Amino acid sequence: MHAVAADRVWKYFGDYPALRGVDLEVAKGSCLALLGRNGAGKTTMLRILANLSRPTKGEVRIDGAIGYLGHGIGVYDDLSAFENLILFGQLQGLAHPAKAAIEALTRVGLERVKDGMAREFSRGMRQRLAVARAFLHHPKILLLDEPFTSLDDKAIAVLQALLEHALTEGATIVMSTHQIREAMELATHVALLERGKIVHAGPRTPEMLHDPGWLYRTYGETSS
Repeated sequence: MHAVAADRVWKYFGDYPALRGVDLEVAKGSCLALLGRNGAGKTTMLRILANLSRPTKGEVRIDGAIGYLGHGIGVYDDLSAFENLILFGQLQGLAHPAKAAIEALTRVGLERVKDGMAREFSRGMRQRLAVARAFLHHPKILLLDEPFTSLDDKAIAVLQALLEHALTEGATIVMSTHQIREAMELATHVALLERGKIVHAGPRTPEMLHDPGWLYRTYGETSS
């Protein structure tokens, strides 16, 4: 059974096809690293999967609640960390948003500053708050766009631990990233986008784990 599927997805921006007939299937409980150079279409694909953008053609199917972590941190500066998560919990329809907020802040190491205003937080703390927001409602599907970018070492360790735990709980993860080494440590499967098309999709191999450039050399445009 697939948690995420895309059938012949096209996305045009004006006359430019950012995605060109993308087929993608992600099994429940797996972690897909969606790789590709700048402009390959990774962010466009993730936004379509998260229902933040509609495909021009094609179909997407999602089986489960989504947690999305995008490029923007997406927290409210004039609210405290606790208030931010209560708000998002209410929007998600959680029965006990305050309880969920405290649990999420504890998971990312922000419980001691829960009443601090988001605008006063460092970049790393704000990133951890965004991570807490994405995990707040225990989503079964996590869509992560460049999740390790701009994170400090502590935030990277927190995020990796949360993702590993989510996988053990049966969650499905799709992440796009340029930081291949971190992604490969978690990935069970890999898909490579080139100019809006999937040029390779399959299980993560030992070669991919030990040599971050192997995938591009083997399947990328420069390999032909």
